[in-house]
Amino acid sequence: MTDEEARTTTGDGAAARTALTCLVTGASGYIGGRLVPELLDAGYRVRCVARTPHKLRDHPWAGRVEIVRGDVTDAESTARALDGVDVAYYLVHALGSGRDFEGADRAAARVFGEQARLAGVRRLVYLGGLTPDGVAESRLSPHLRSRAEVGRILLDSGVPTAVLRAAVIIGSGSASFEMLRYLTERLPVMVTPRWVRTRIQPIAVRDVLRVLVGCAALPSEVSRAFDIGGPDVLTYLEMMHRYAAVAGLPKRVILPVPVLTPGLSSHWVGLVTPVPASIARPLTESLRHEVVCGEQDIERYVPSPPGRPLGFDRAVALALRRVREAQVATRWSSASVPGAPSDPLPTDPDWAGGSLYSDLRELDTDVAPDALWQVIEGIGGENGWYSFSLAWVVRGWLDRLFGGVGLRRGRRDARRLRVGDSLDFWRVEEIERGRLLRLRAEMRLPGLAWLEMSVEGDAGGPVRYRQRALFHPRGLLGHLYWWSIWPFHAVVFGGMARNIVGAASRARGERHDR
Repeated sequence: MTDEEARTTTGDGAAARTALTCLVTGASGYIGGRLVPELLDAGYRVRCVARTPHKLRDHPWAGRVEIVRGDVTDAESTARALDGVDVAYYLVHALGSGRDFEGADRAAARVFGEQARLAGVRRLVYLGGLTPDGVAESRLSPHLRSRAEVGRILLDSGVPTAVLRAAVIIGSGSASFEMLRYLTERLPVMVTPRWVRTRIQPIAVRDVLRVLVGCAALPSEVSRAFDIGGPDVLTYLEMMHRYAAVAGLPKRVILPVPVLTPGLSSHWVGLVTPVPASIARPLTESLRHEVVCGEQDIERYVPSPPGRPLGFDRAVALALRRVREAQVATRWSSASVPGAPSDPLPTDPDWAGGSLYSDLRELDTDVAPDALWQVIEGIGGENGWYSFSLAWVVRGWLDRLFGGVGLRRGRRDARRLRVGDSLDFWRVEEIERGRLLRLRAEMRLPGLAWLEMSVEGDAGGPVRYRQRALFHPRGLLGHLYWWSIWPFHAVVFGGMARNIVGAASRARGERHDR
């Protein structure tokens, strides 16, 4: 079937797309994990290839796709993965692997391109890096040089290929964005390398995904590279200032100096951020190059809808949206599933998504789950918080002193809670009666805080009380706040867990006595 036949056989665009199968490599990675649901929503069949398929099982879309085991460096498994595929997305790279990533990327691209041609794949789509005009490839950083070489190998494979070249991608989980996030949030005053004055054309992850999906329907005669970027061209310095403004942080004091080499810069980034040095170094080396789009030809084939592409400030706001709305992702709260490309995913690396401090307490008990739940749902108000009462009272006074709500609000009902109820200086964010209570702090804090209490187990079996205090700091003050109160956690939160279980046990004993 030709491309034209695929578009016109049914007379319906969505139905025609359903006939096409897309292979996504790197589905456990940052872009791949977000591209899969976009392709599904666009009406395509999707197959994912992964060296360890079980890594994909936590994705909400796992049951809607075909998952196969394969390795792009192995011709045999790659051939099996590509069998029957119409469009193949190449979204893998060896950056951060701790080996010769240029050689590994080169070999893998050759295997993939050759096997795609033999399998009769009609379109390859590759997301690479934006390279500066007029700079010889030999002078590029190893990271950008490797991305350019992979794109060239795929274009020479004999399969029509779209190489999308992007600079910094703005979205929670993107290594470049996370580096920007941590540097800006953790350092109100910083001495920086001169590359902070390099001009960059960032792009929102939502726009990257939109273009990636659109490339599946490119005419067969189109085989070339395209520059993609957002509407803003900014220096890294300007990006840090604007990130701070969107995040509600005080203006940063940034002092560029000429003495920090890319190597020293990567060590500096490693000290300040949790981004691994094996990733930070190639990225910081690439920042010495100006990366601005030289053309916008992709608009002829995948035109932007009104209001797109998104500007830098809007892209940052969306990347921070989950935190601002306190609808945190699964690995933070175990309560919700990411709903937008900008949101964190469970498979994102541990260092993605910004800092999140946690205090976890777990206790096994022979108390019945319903008795334990009654104590949990009755917390606050006249019943108090089951630990170090004076500390809670003082915290309430301090909150009132700084214009907060303090402990004066109490609770609406002495026995029952509902989502949205105020509870002293907390608010009920989620309740699964008998299992989970999650509270969001409304006291004055240099960050966002949650308190979770849950019951695990059934009547007649082992029962566990689980308690988590979570804190997402805002700026350096937020980090200092957490560590200043950390010595008291054992008394406040440890005592709280023990006393809640103890109160449930005493209540059970009183019922038995009666």
